[in-house]
Amino acid sequence: MRNASLFRLMVNFWPCIRGTGGRVSRISPDFREVDIRLPLSWRTKNYVGTTFGGSIYASIDPFYMLMLMQILGDDFIVWDKAALIRFKRPGTRTLYAKLRLSAETTEDIKRKALAEGEYTFDLVVHYLDVDGLEYAEIRKSLYVATKKFYKQKIAKRDG
Repeated sequence: MRNASLFRLMVNFWPCIRGTGGRVSRISPDFREVDIRLPLSWRTKNYVGTTFGGSIYASIDPFYMLMLMQILGDDFIVWDKAALIRFKRPGTRTLYAKLRLSAETTEDIKRKALAEGEYTFDLVVHYLDVDGLEYAEIRKSLYVATKKFYKQKIAKRDG
């Protein structure tokens, strides 16, 4: 789907995202920018009254992968491989994440995947409050491969 506005509406109603309590507030038309808002509410509070760590992670979980799928197109396979979250302070207010993929970054990813057939790398996103205080840092490991390379790899593995 190449329509960012429609994509934003659909993803906000997707049960696995909706259940996190987070909402995508903006997606740029080129899919290089995604903004997420995670309010502290009855849906996102944990036992001690701060933002549930699962909501912090799950609300950003698929977005770098989805962004790359839109940007790189159908000739590439994109998978999430791993994640590491570092909680910096308890979430006591609405949190905001800004996921960004520059043209330079995506061209580098594409170039490396084309050269080697596959490429694994890390991207980082931070959850901040309106004053810029950091509450969490999430490091996502992603895998990108050319479709041809990936099909050959799977055939060797399963063959």
